Amino acid sequence: MQRRQGNGLAIILIVLGAIMLMGIALPLIHGVFRLLFPILLVVLGYYGIKSGRKIIGWVVMFIGVMSLIAKLSWIIGPLLGIALVVWGISVLKGKSNRTY
Repeated sequence: MQRRQGNGLAIILIVLGAIMLMGIALPLIHGVFRLLFPILLVVLGYYGIKSGRKIIGWVVMFIGVMSLIAKLSWIIGPLLGIALVVWGISVLKGKSNRTY
């Protein structure tokens, strides 16, 4: 009787194929690479700065940071709004407690 080794790889391949056939893989891959590429640019820019290629490193890092800000603007805007509201409330509370 033969032992079959490598069933794990076969199962992984079947699952990946089924995911691709159902059309789930493309949105998942797109979501990951949408954030992965700007992060990679930031890392490469940092590496360029550390290795002595400061101009190209700063340019690549700037492009990566700007791209990340654009990709994460859906969360940066509401967080900025919450921070402004909290700051405004703290300023109002601070003025009411002062005695001259």
